[in-house]
Amino acid sequence: MQRRKFIKNVAGTAVLGGLLGTSVPSVLASTKKQNEKMIVHYVLFWLREDLSQQEIKDFTGFFEELRKIPNIHTLQYGPAAKTNARGVVDNSFSYNLLVQFKSMEDITVYETHPIHLAAIEKYSKNWTKVVVHDSVL
Repeated sequence: MQRRKFIKNVAGTAVLGGLLGTSVPSVLASTKKQNEKMIVHYVLFWLREDLSQQEIKDFTGFFEELRKIPNIHTLQYGPAAKTNARGVVDNSFSYNLLVQFKSMEDITVYETHPIHLAAIEKYSKNWTKVVVHDSVL
């Protein structure tokens, strides 16, 4: 019975792949990629309230400097979204940084990299609070 389900699923994938121009190997490869675990580094920044709009805008230079560190898989950042107020939502932060790494070794390089340390030294005067969450996803 399991074999029939497998054959049916593979045949369905092949037909769907043919319709969409996707091969079975590429579908299987994308499934494998989805199963690979990433280290997700999620950082919230609360900037000083006395910063000018230009200083707040210039703070994004911090993230652009971090982007130069090797072994970063992805790096994204942005301001808090102005979503509807709900008891579970905290959008009081100024910026959010989301960095993905392929391994623990990669995040270790990032944490101690001279570019990271220099960027912290240069920009830390702008924040009052930073919260970091690291996860395996």
